[in-house]
Amino acid sequence: MARVLVTGGAGFLGSHLCDRLLEA
Repeated sequence: MARVLVTGGAGFLGSHLCDRLLEA
């Protein structure tokens, strides 16, 4: 279960960072 949360969190942060980079 923890592994799923970590993977989901990493994917969420990754997509968020990509959005920020595209805006910059």
